Order: sequence, then structure tokens, then C-alpha cells
Amino acid sequence: MTVLEIKSEIKRTVDQLPENSLIELLDLLKDLQQYPAVDIASVYQLKQIIAENRQLLEKLAQ
Repeated sequence: MTVLEIKSEIKRTVDQLPENSLIELLDLLKDLQQYPAVDIASVYQLKQIIAENRQLLEKLAQ
């Protein structure tokens, strides 16, 4: 995919998100701007792990 195709696909996807998801996405993008590309992959993996284990983490927090 070219950069233009990627940006176009991102725009199409963003256009379909509900408002509350847009706010979360904007916050995530702002956070990602602060990290070099290598760190972005680590942040993404950590967020994915947290999302996959959210119920377990909530039970542990109680």
C-alpha cells in the first residue's frame, strides 16, 4: 500500500467511528506522537495485552 492509500483507508475507518471512540483515538494518536517508531510497537502490544485481559485485571483490582 502507498502512503496515500493508507491515509485514505484510515480516513474511511475514522469516518465510521462513534464520537466516543474518536476521542479515544485522538488521545492515542497524540500519545503515539511522543514516541519513536520502535516504542510505538511496544505501546501497541501493551495496550493489546491489557485489552485482552481487561476482565481479569478488573477482578484483581477488586
